[in-house]
Amino acid sequence: MSDTIYSINGPVVTVANTRSFSMMEMVFVGEKELMGEVISMTDEKTVIQVYESTTGLKVGEPVKGSGTLLSAQLGPGMLRNIFDGIERPLREIEAKQGAFIQAGEHIDALDGEKKWDVTVTVKVGDMVEGGTVFATTPETSLIVHKCMVPPNIKGKVIRVADDGAYSVNASIITIEDDDGQHIDLTMAQRWPIRAPRPVKQRKALSIPLITGQRVVDTLFPIAKGGAAAIPGGFGAGKTMMQHQLAKWCDADIIVYVGCGERGNEMTQVLEEFSELIDPKSGKPLLDRTVLIANTSNMPVAAREASIYTGVAIAEYYRDMGYHVAMMADSTSRWAEALREISGRLEEMPAEEGFPAYLPSRIAQFYERAGYVETLNGNEASVTLIGAVSPAGGDFSEPVTQNTKRFVRCFWALDKSLAYARHYPSVNWNQSYSEYKDDLNRWFRKNVAADFISVRDTLSRILHEENELNEIVKLIGADVLPEDQKLTLEIAKLIRVGFLQQNAFHAEDTYVPLEKQYKMAKLILYLQNQCKPLIAKHIPVSLIAATGIFDKLVKIKYEIKNSEIAKLDDYNRLIDEALASVH
Repeated sequence: MSDTIYSINGPVVTVANTRSFSMMEMVFVGEKELMGEVISMTDEKTVIQVYESTTGLKVGEPVKGSGTLLSAQLGPGMLRNIFDGIERPLREIEAKQGAFIQAGEHIDALDGEKKWDVTVTVKVGDMVEGGTVFATTPETSLIVHKCMVPPNIKGKVIRVADDGAYSVNASIITIEDDDGQHIDLTMAQRWPIRAPRPVKQRKALSIPLITGQRVVDTLFPIAKGGAAAIPGGFGAGKTMMQHQLAKWCDADIIVYVGCGERGNEMTQVLEEFSELIDPKSGKPLLDRTVLIANTSNMPVAAREASIYTGVAIAEYYRDMGYHVAMMADSTSRWAEALREISGRLEEMPAEEGFPAYLPSRIAQFYERAGYVETLNGNEASVTLIGAVSPAGGDFSEPVTQNTKRFVRCFWALDKSLAYARHYPSVNWNQSYSEYKDDLNRWFRKNVAADFISVRDTLSRILHEENELNEIVKLIGADVLPEDQKLTLEIAKLIRVGFLQQNAFHAEDTYVPLEKQYKMAKLILYLQNQCKPLIAKHIPVSLIAATGIFDKLVKIKYEIKNSEIAKLDDYNRLIDEALASVH
């Protein structure tokens, strides 16, 4: 007797009195064979989460098991592609069906017809194991795809195909395992999206992910293999900041997951990425990018799966030896999907209706970040950067608070800064990075010996400004002593001339570390040169009248990134300007 649907509650379907399925098994629901996953089992019923629209589904329709876990198809062809939350290629679906996805449409993630130029890197008689690279193919103009033995397989190579053009499903090598079984390996493999891929060793986080954004690299750096959160209310600039990080960070590969975001925002992402040029190579940025689009009008359960699909793809490229950065925009929408499904399952709600297991799910996701030694001996990393959209900008809500527990880098966006056109709108008083100490040695060695003291001084000045502003609100700025007025002027210079950055300006959208350091040094040099004048009772207003503060604000636009040496002349300009003050 075949298994049939007993009840339907939105994306949650139950099958009564069956022992046909196993926990987390991928199943096909209804006449249209909608993709689903077993999430709960008792003697009386099996509960299935369906990843497609259940509109039109009827009680009594059949449910079939697949015998496998919900898995991602991994292989050449993922870069430059756009997938939905369960890794269906959206371009192919559009070409076949039009603008809307029809339920039950099963299209392989990878194009089975396309031929790839394959170079085999092993020979007959070689012993191979999980992670061994047995073939390579240029996936795009920027990335060489390394075809690896799946982690759970090892044996002796008994057949090798000649170099040439093959499809992803063609057998490239055959190995004989310890039991004498022959296993054909193709360029494609499947991996359960919820299971982390194995590594040889996790390593300490000691190398920064350089983003070219001054507020990040100088004040609140993130390590390669680290995890960061970008919380912010509506309109604070989360998506824009993630775009900037995706465009400019020094990761080899970008995986961008639009999880429950508005369709027009995802459209903008897709259009922008297709037009962008990679600054390092001059080739299209899409050549090293995987896009996963799961918009707010797509089935809610697939939103929950999209995060895991993205991180499974990121780990796969990491295992080839690449540094991968994954952007999740936004994890709040993912948590809302968990809440909706939990409610339909009639589970006991915790704070604000979220399920009690929300913290563990957030932890499981961010723990998949890391800098590792892969099974084939390469060093590589997955860096996870998740946007959080707290309702009303309230950082005390459960998703933000639980995310804060499991990430070590917190870039808090401030709506008031965004409305004042200060971008990135990272609030320097609420943000922090616990990677600073881990990265200090790298910064001292690769940027400047005094980089850490310069950064700490900038932070201290901003902190002092925050305290002084409390006094200014009560009694006004005029009654402050001149040295405190100088602190306010220098803090304003740091805010406007250093932290504020124009994403649409050719020279300011990305700033090399050397230029960031020299800009910060100039600001501190100006402060130190002003102090003797203040000691002689010369008012700050006279110093400001020289225009030197305004001149330093314009450095970010006037000094090109290719002409950083010109910044060295500004010490002389500061001295000349201050010498004219009497």
